Amino acid sequence: MLDDLKYIHQRDAQDALGIAEKQWQQYQNDFGFAWEPPKEIHDVVVAGMGGSGLAAKAYQTVGNLGVPFSIVQDYDLPSRVNQNTLLVCSSYSGNTEETLSVFDTALSKGDGAERPMIVVIASGGKLLDQAKEHHLPYIQLPNGYQPRFTFGYQYRALMEVLSQTPFVTDELAVIADSADWLKDQMLDWLAIEPVSKNPAKQLALEIMGKSPVIYASSKLFPAAYKWKISFNENAKNVAWCNQLPEFNHNEFLGWTSHPVDKPYAVVDLRSSLDHPQVIKRFEATDRLLSGKRPAANVIQAQGDTLLKQLMWTIAYGDFVSLYLALLNGLNPTPVDLIENLKKALAE
Repeated sequence: MLDDLKYIHQRDAQDALGIAEKQWQQYQNDFGFAWEPPKEIHDVVVAGMGGSGLAAKAYQTVGNLGVPFSIVQDYDLPSRVNQNTLLVCSSYSGNTEETLSVFDTALSKGDGAERPMIVVIASGGKLLDQAKEHHLPYIQLPNGYQPRFTFGYQYRALMEVLSQTPFVTDELAVIADSADWLKDQMLDWLAIEPVSKNPAKQLALEIMGKSPVIYASSKLFPAAYKWKISFNENAKNVAWCNQLPEFNHNEFLGWTSHPVDKPYAVVDLRSSLDHPQVIKRFEATDRLLSGKRPAANVIQAQGDTLLKQLMWTIAYGDFVSLYLALLNGLNPTPVDLIENLKKALAE
């Protein structure tokens, strides 16, 4: 099935695989954002849900801003936000109600000394309209995508914003170079590569009919979360993720009370940059749970920097989830249930 290109094109009617193949280009998209912060920045807060918040999670792992950096994934603006806060409101659609709520609260502080410095990242919607109406700096993302397919655009946009602060200097060049490297890394995962030579197709076949459980350290946890999102939305598959060492303090025991033949597929995302004790924890966990859970599919992240490893692992997970969608007989792009939920909440 996964080597039948005709079947793939029929099921993948919106060419999600083509978008995945070209995702390296998103990191190199120059938005030309130019803005001078009007005040000294004491902290940075990013408001964003789902894929829009994921770019911030990735930077939180990779970067070292030098000032507090936090993420809001809720309706409420943190009380600590003040005039020296850079507040980045990110929503691909521009209509995410949680992000709009944070934005509206920040805006309600008026033009006086209490309002934070607000920057908007969106492709359109109410958020972008409000930014334009109130003459706020913004980056307009390319439209026409499902949000989960825009990680590269959103990461690049966030870095263009942060590059206008005193805390980030040459990061855009590093991202562009890493994207060139990623392009070559993805060749083995493309649809034209047969199952016998394609590790992404092979892993999708291993996971088929099961619920994936993805584990990573704090360094690769943003990628693990992206794998979860991709399995949920592309393959319409329930999936979970957790982080080591926290996993060993609770969930670890949850694998011990049932037969080994459980309907799960375990995936370990491992990094050569993990703390030595975390590496030991992965190895000890696999050994101690042998015979108590399905054997882990170990994915060793490629790349000599953490940014490359995150980009590589996220891209790999995209391909695996898309092939799993095809194995499930599904078009990976539509998310009708989410759209129905939004309509129900708006009533």
